[in-house]
Amino acid sequence: MADQLNSFYWKVLVVRCQIGDSSAFEELVTACQPRLRGFLFKLAGREAVDDLAQEVWMDVFRDLPRLANSDSFLPWFYRIARNRAYRRFRSRGQTVESLDAQNLNVADEPSPADDFTAEDAQAVHAALDGLSPEHREVLLLRFMEDMNYDDIAAVVGCHVGTVKSRLHHAKQALRTILEKTHEPR
Repeated sequence: MADQLNSFYWKVLVVRCQIGDSSAFEELVTACQPRLRGFLFKLAGREAVDDLAQEVWMDVFRDLPRLANSDSFLPWFYRIARNRAYRRFRSRGQTVESLDAQNLNVADEPSPADDFTAEDAQAVHAALDGLSPEHREVLLLRFMEDMNYDDIAAVVGCHVGTVKSRLHHAKQALRTILEKTHEPR
């Protein structure tokens, strides 16, 4: 029931924005800004967050009236954010290496679950920075934004099977980075 109410809230909010309700757009910004900033921070870095967030909101303001399905707002919103971040990478001459070009050599065996501490959380966030943008974004969308595979596929512009594969490899790459940082010296 709570999910249905949340879904209904988003639909109504988006429709209100689409018909020009400025208070609804302010509410939308208030609701999404922390999530957007967190996503952009992990994807593009601290120095880019403010400019990218502003560019995303300008795109949303301009294009929201043309969004045909209000149910697809969040995937559409994150797609804009992702495109802005990748555009910034390209404009600065940064290459975003395709996952297909990377040699992924990671272990397939899961490690046992231990108690998760604040230090562990900090290590995970630091390790995320060591992942490719394609790995980082699918992990952020799945576990920080709690998106389903279909929505992630809509954001990143690929098939659901590709999303599942990227998540699998991203989790293993993250595990490998974490294991290397916790190895005794």
